[in-house]
Amino acid sequence: MNIDQTTLASRLREARVAASLTQEQVAQALELPRTAIVQIEGGNRAVSTLELAKLAQLYGRSIAGFFAEAPASEEDVLVALFRAAQVEGQDLPWQTEVARYLEICRAGVELERLLDRPPHVGPPSYDLPLPRNVMEALEQGNLVAEQERRRLALGHNPIPDMSDLINSQNIWASGAELPEDMSGLFLNHSTIGLCILVNFSHPRARKRFSYAHEYAHALLDRQDAATVSREENRRKLPEVRANGFAASFLLPRTGVWAFLNARFKAGPSLIEQTVYDPAAERNAEEVRASRRAAPRSQLLTYEDIAALAHHFGVSYQAALFRLKSLTIVNETEFTELRDKEQYGRQYLELLQVLVDLEGHDERKPDREIVSQVVHLALEAYRREEISQGKLRDLSKLLNFSAKALVMLAEAA
Repeated sequence: MNIDQTTLASRLREARVAASLTQEQVAQALELPRTAIVQIEGGNRAVSTLELAKLAQLYGRSIAGFFAEAPASEEDVLVALFRAAQVEGQDLPWQTEVARYLEICRAGVELERLLDRPPHVGPPSYDLPLPRNVMEALEQGNLVAEQERRRLALGHNPIPDMSDLINSQNIWASGAELPEDMSGLFLNHSTIGLCILVNFSHPRARKRFSYAHEYAHALLDRQDAATVSREENRRKLPEVRANGFAASFLLPRTGVWAFLNARFKAGPSLIEQTVYDPAAERNAEEVRASRRAAPRSQLLTYEDIAALAHHFGVSYQAALFRLKSLTIVNETEFTELRDKEQYGRQYLELLQVLVDLEGHDERKPDREIVSQVVHLALEAYRREEISQGKLRDLSKLLNFSAKALVMLAEAA
């Protein structure tokens, strides 16, 4: 089969990465400068027959394998997204916004390639069957949330910044201007890797929950090129599973109990202790003690719910629903506490912390994803992998001053 130089270059790079070799190691094996390997893998230099034979031997591949018939082409990620969002054939402002983010991701992937960094593969994928009912969806979400917390060594502590955590897992993550009824979306494509965008106009607590929700899709629904979370989809089982994951991930069971125990709340009305005594094993004597809690001291109030919500960075209702799912409050208590949400908000406002949950970010929506690409661009320029002209092109895409970006690059 005849293939173009760009396709061959891409296959050579993939084979090198799969063989766990760096460009420097390959250059030494072929007795070439590293820049030659960079040029070959960038499709900017032809590879000779002798070089190709050496590369095939080095990578443990056959020469014919580099020219094999390619599988069916992957669907364009924007086409998949617009179909999932049911807006095919329409021209809406948010579509242009998302298209720009995808270009930023592609630029980031290309810079990572030039810097010889591992592919943007993301966290492990949890291969679970599609849930058959709501209970199964929630159980799967809870299970994966607990496993992820253990994998990431988060303990039962609050997560300071969900977007930072997601970015640390090799997933592009950022806020974006999306329709009001769209809380977020997850994209998976070979040209960008994994990408999560959440509605930047939503309050801080809502965005944190949306980040966790879309992270669940990245862990559990990676078979789809695009997943869109809209109000009309909220009863679909994959969405229910993602909500269950988000609640458990942001409000871990042990963390909720630790918080309530520290406030001496939600415990039993009668506390009993039995002490083991080795000397009393034969006659089975026991040393017992008990203490009854003060009347109504264990009762949860709107203040406890508001404080719990602020501690874990979620909304009042998200905290209350989590307590109900953990059977810490019953149906009657749940209804009473839900009716007092306004007092919980007033309590947090009195402490001047309500803005932490209901405030809106004043920074640029794309700051998270742009900061990552700027880092890659500065590093690539420092290592002479890109030119000033490429920096200027990137500055337009990132909405940066070209002069400022070049100045920073020169100083690196």
